Amino acid sequence: MDKKIQAPISDADAKELRAGDYVYITGTIYTARDAAHKRMAEALANNEPLPIDMEHNIIYYMGPSPAREGRPIGSAGPTTASRMDKYAPDLLDLGLKGMIGKGKRSEAVKDAIVRNGAVYFAAVGGAGALLSKRIISSEVIAYDDLGTEAIRKLQVEDFPVIVVIDSEGNNLYETAAKEYCRLS
Repeated sequence: MDKKIQAPISDADAKELRAGDYVYITGTIYTARDAAHKRMAEALANNEPLPIDMEHNIIYYMGPSPAREGRPIGSAGPTTASRMDKYAPDLLDLGLKGMIGKGKRSEAVKDAIVRNGAVYFAAVGGAGALLSKRIISSEVIAYDDLGTEAIRKLQVEDFPVIVVIDSEGNNLYETAAKEYCRLS
């Protein structure tokens, strides 16, 4: 089912989404990859504030290529999400409501998604140039020294994703594989 949501995402919207839903996100999301997640984990360990408030926000696991003239961002395809699995449960427990990436997640992340009523979305890998057209603005807000891995604040309009793990723990990768095997 196709759905449109606003970001930051409300508890009600997160709970309404189901694995397999096609979702179009409009609003503010943030980017962060491995190095930024490591720094955020270090900040938490040192009782320092994070550069962004996690409450109801969505983090897109992405490091863009340089922007072409007249564009706010370059190619903006998803990064493999499992690389952030050791950090994600702590951020979810702080109120993070959504993550966008590609690929499977660990059982610990799935448990944290359910515990916090959050959602894991997938963006289509290999479609970074097309995805970048849904990004209206991009601003580095933290860890500028990390280059493409800096945290960016993005304004997006109808950014296309698919719900992979919903707030009840339903996992599209698992259900789709079972359905495929049943039909084979």
